[in-house]
Amino acid sequence: MAPRANWKGFLRLSLVTCPVALFPATSESEKVSFNQINRKTGHRIKYQRVDAETGEDVDNEDIVKGYKIDTDTYLEVTKDELDNIALDSTHTIEIDQFVPRSEIDDLYIVRPYYLVPDGKVGHDAYAVIRDTIKATGKVALARVVLTNREHIVALEARDNGLVGLLLRYPYEVRAASDYFDGIKDVKVTKDMLDLAKHIVEQKSGHFEPTAFEDHYEAALLDLIEQKKAGHPIAKAKVRTEGNVINLMDALRQSLKGGKAAPASAKAAPAKGKKSKKRIEGQREMLFPIEGKKAAAQETKRETAKRPAKASTGKASASKAAAAKRKAG
Repeated sequence: MAPRANWKGFLRLSLVTCPVALFPATSESEKVSFNQINRKTGHRIKYQRVDAETGEDVDNEDIVKGYKIDTDTYLEVTKDELDNIALDSTHTIEIDQFVPRSEIDDLYIVRPYYLVPDGKVGHDAYAVIRDTIKATGKVALARVVLTNREHIVALEARDNGLVGLLLRYPYEVRAASDYFDGIKDVKVTKDMLDLAKHIVEQKSGHFEPTAFEDHYEAALLDLIEQKKAGHPIAKAKVRTEGNVINLMDALRQSLKGGKAAPASAKAAPAKGKKSKKRIEGQREMLFPIEGKKAAAQETKRETAKRPAKASTGKASASKAAAAKRKAG
């Protein structure tokens, strides 16, 4: 079944006009979804519309929109009053400007739509607008009213049609500085950067959406099948980190595609050679520590060895004294 159009109207470039329909280019309807149910009865939960103060049910015809003025006061706005806001973009996508696509920050993109001719007429005008946009190498900025709000939409040519990218207004985009200004200015050494670049080269490829697998969706489906079959659900194992390594070791091991070597397995520096100087800033970048138990066992073994050495020394001294007396 074909999806319903979110909007129908006209696309206009100056005096060139054609009827069009706007369809969502993405869908999440195939994803696993859940309903809330009553654990005791297995029945679905139903929510009722009630007056927040009286607790009484409210009929649909009595529910209207309201703008909050203060804590307890709302300004009623009816559907007819909203419909009286006569914007041209309610029924017409009017192209206002052409801009380079590279100038539109991805933060401003909300979602994509497919814009297609509506009906058998208007295909010629649609083709003129589409090919004009394609020839400029730019995107066309226009306005459209969706869900009672006017939005900016960027139209770009794709294949045999047009894609409309719904855009946010500047007040809807938060400033990156509010989040990034607190990040410490850490100097990454050239050696670290070179190793990281090698890792990137090993993992480089081409964007293939069909290669992506939604592991969580697959796990949900498996969980549902297991429960339908009445099988017990095993508890997931919690993954733990390995032994302590520094950032350079982590990069080297990543380059080899293996796991980090245990701390005890690290080779000691060659005799006469000094160990490498610790790179500033590495201490706070160490991985989680797991070696306290191993260290305690090592200390216990060392302690156990000492008395044995002392006893051996005493026995040697006694033998030497006996030999001396015999000789005298």
